[in-house]
Amino acid sequence: MPFRPEHSYQDLSEQLFAPCKATSVQAPQWLAFNEELAKQLQIPQELWATEKGLQIFSGNQTPEWATPAALAYAGHQFANFVPQLGDGRALLLTEVIANNQQRYDIQLKGSGRTPYSRGGDGRSPMGPVIREYLVSEAMHKLNVPTTRALAAVATGEWVQRDTAQPGAILTRVAKSHLRVGTAQYVLHLRDYNLLKSFADYVIDRHYPALKDAATPYLDLLEHVQNKQAQLIAKWMSLGFIHGVMNTDNMTLSGETIDYGPCAFMEAYDPATKFSFIDKRGRYAYHNQPAIGLWNIARFAETLLPLIDDDPDKAVAQATATIETFQTTYEDYYWKEMSRKIGVNDPTIAKPLVERYLNLMQAQQVDFTQAFRFLGDATPERAQQLFENSDSWQIWFNDWQAHADRSDIHQVNPAYIPRNHLIELAIQAAANDGDLTIFNRLQRMLADPFTERTEFKDWFEPAKSEQAITQTFCGT
Repeated sequence: MPFRPEHSYQDLSEQLFAPCKATSVQAPQWLAFNEELAKQLQIPQELWATEKGLQIFSGNQTPEWATPAALAYAGHQFANFVPQLGDGRALLLTEVIANNQQRYDIQLKGSGRTPYSRGGDGRSPMGPVIREYLVSEAMHKLNVPTTRALAAVATGEWVQRDTAQPGAILTRVAKSHLRVGTAQYVLHLRDYNLLKSFADYVIDRHYPALKDAATPYLDLLEHVQNKQAQLIAKWMSLGFIHGVMNTDNMTLSGETIDYGPCAFMEAYDPATKFSFIDKRGRYAYHNQPAIGLWNIARFAETLLPLIDDDPDKAVAQATATIETFQTTYEDYYWKEMSRKIGVNDPTIAKPLVERYLNLMQAQQVDFTQAFRFLGDATPERAQQLFENSDSWQIWFNDWQAHADRSDIHQVNPAYIPRNHLIELAIQAAANDGDLTIFNRLQRMLADPFTERTEFKDWFEPAKSEQAITQTFCGT
């Protein structure tokens, strides 16, 4: 089928974006190109890791099929509302219809200043590009809804942060880049017709079954809420910490977006956080469900004028929907966690999981391995994780009476993008131009559920001297 670029969102209103071109770079070089994703998107093969593709995905050339634009949005950042944020270092090139008939955005990230840069340079250091490429593709292979990485390009230029760092550009793919913050921006424009057109567009693009519903906007709230509850349950079941769950980082499609200060937890501790700027732990692991609910409440506020002409009725209906979030989330979470221990009945699984997590926290056991090893034919590897093997043995005996191990290795990964491994890849690429570790990590994470002897050295969590406890977004 042919490559099918389109621009439906830009047809909606000129108030929602700013036309803008990428800033050219001096000496672009390929870091990575995702042929599997390119095939799905029907990207012409003449662009697959070629010189022509390099010029496009570095922003040096604008192809005839692109109408680059920075998208406008608002957002609550650490609970503080900013009425205009927008793509300060990103450009939407085009939408495409993939071979599965799904519409996707193709966006450059780190491509230079835009009208929304707010004094920033619009660039990205290489480190965050490598991190997002590895983690977003790993999340895809871990069956988590996510934006994806099509390409990564070194710019041949320096980006000044605390120190000068080599620059890079990521090409990101998403079902859309529409966020809760986008809806907040539209509401702030105080144009009812545009708000309705925007909500109708979201329905048409992501939830077309609602087009003929009796209460489409209330149903939209429920569907977005359901997607977020399901997504956060997936994060929690993998020990993933997003790190910056601002409303402008929550998509209306239900995809994970913006892999800035993200990381996977190793030793289990519900209070774990990684973001350097999250001093109070607002976005710590255990707070993610509550923040998801808080963000959904902000989305509900944008829909109130559409839900009912009577403000009191609109608030009552939206509140009734939001109040179901916790139950919905817990249903998804306990289904995920039940699968992780191979116990189908959540009423039996829940106390077993809670006891296991308590043991893991008390003995600082690696989250990923603790669940992975339950699928082994023998208990040795799991038992060796726990210094107090007597308490573990009591739990194990109770669990074994109800467990079916057959699918545990298909649910619990052997490999995750551990923070210290990502840092090794970043340092080698940024300091020496060496992509060996980056490419090896890509191969390992492409099949995270299959243990392979060639990656034995990367199977273990970080040693104390290797641990990376803080991450940065790169802006």
